Amino acid sequence: MQVNALDHVNIVTADVPASAEFYQALLGLTPDPRMPWNPERGAWLCDREGRPIVHLNNVALDRPMDRAFVDGSETGAIHHVALNCTGYDEMIERLDRRGASYETGSVARVGLRQIFTRDPNNVLLELNFAGD
Repeated sequence: MQVNALDHVNIVTADVPASAEFYQALLGLTPDPRMPWNPERGAWLCDREGRPIVHLNNVALDRPMDRAFVDGSETGAIHHVALNCTGYDEMIERLDRRGASYETGSVARVGLRQIFTRDPNNVLLELNFAGD
């Protein structure tokens, strides 16, 4: 047995449309054509290769192994979600156009530039740009 890759991140939200808009506009994710988009239930958002990246769940739905949810609270023991990205300058422009707060960082020894921002649900995103 081995882990091959991270499959997706599930985010519980009271506002599926606002969260979907954020991930589509900022990161260019697109709705999964195999999974009907339903703001009362949730949405699956994919990268340009059609791989699921973000699964949004409406807070009103039952979930396996559910836990308490406080809208807009920080994400418990999960500190952040890191995404491998390209287009650093374009991402900065997108964030600026949205008036979004963010911080930048770098890991020079591996040629990595980073942008840290939060989604509408207060989930911390680490956007990593290797050699970009």
